[in-house]
Amino acid sequence: MPHSHDLVVLGDANPDVVVGPVDGPLAFGQREQLVDSGALTLGGSAAIMACGAARLGLSVALAGRVGDDEAGHFVRDALAARGVDISALRVDPELPTPLTVVVTRGKGPAGDRAILTSPGTLAATDGDDVPPGLLSSARHVHAASYFLMPRLARALPALLRTARRHGATTSLDTNDDPVGRWDPEGLAAVLPVTDFLLPNAAEAVALADADAGAGADAGTGAGPGAGSSLAAAAARLAARGPVTVVKNGADGAFAHDGRSLVHTRGITVTPRDTVGAGDSFDAGFVAAILAGLPLSGALETAAACGALSTRAHGGTPAQPTWEEARAHTALLATTD
Repeated sequence: MPHSHDLVVLGDANPDVVVGPVDGPLAFGQREQLVDSGALTLGGSAAIMACGAARLGLSVALAGRVGDDEAGHFVRDALAARGVDISALRVDPELPTPLTVVVTRGKGPAGDRAILTSPGTLAATDGDDVPPGLLSSARHVHAASYFLMPRLARALPALLRTARRHGATTSLDTNDDPVGRWDPEGLAAVLPVTDFLLPNAAEAVALADADAGAGADAGTGAGPGAGSSLAAAAARLAARGPVTVVKNGADGAFAHDGRSLVHTRGITVTPRDTVGAGDSFDAGFVAAILAGLPLSGALETAAACGALSTRAHGGTPAQPTWEEARAHTALLATTD
């Protein structure tokens, strides 16, 4: 069967309210604090990744769930305006759309952010929200925000297995685990059907340490704490099946394919807002893999997409085109 979508993304979509930077601690007691900037923008790891991939020229569909409210209408309109197929984005008649407030602190590579999310429809999103025909239509299936949607997470091994059976490659960006468990049992089921795992550095270490703590007898020969370094974390996760691609901020990114490491130092930009940069990285990586680039070229393209996305506030306004991303990787090659 011919593929009607280059990419199907499974996961979260919500408005982001991004404010900051805040110089000191948040002041309660009804104190009002002024910040330099604020923006209402499209958020959700899956939604930002889908928009980034569409901007890069891929045919993209998003499956998930939003509420029948103003926030849900905003999300659907924003996705559609960016060229994402929303026919599989279910509208829940009862639960509200998730909402995230991002409070930034500091500027540049040393900047940080606090993320406050009201889950809304996230806990209700499940495998039934993904039409079976959508999985068979895709060249690649990407899942995001694993820990925010436990019902979808439980269905994910079967969904990715189905996608692979129809010829798709698969990827997963778990994002952070708000409760800090990192679900080693669930990940043990989903990683063998995941072609590419896309954590950031902190997530890679946490996932690998959770895996090590779940059982040193799992065939890797490593015990608790084995994932304490980035290289060891990537190697341990790659041993579970996926090529593990680690986003490492200003230090670039690297990938472990189970045998060796590939590294890119990325490009230098002056960031205005790093919200969603990891999701734009994911979009660039998947687009490059689908374009037939080798792992090293996919890493370079992904790092460029992540960096370029930080040129404006919010996750989607500064996402690059394919031509922009490749031009910056070519520029990087001339400075090596």
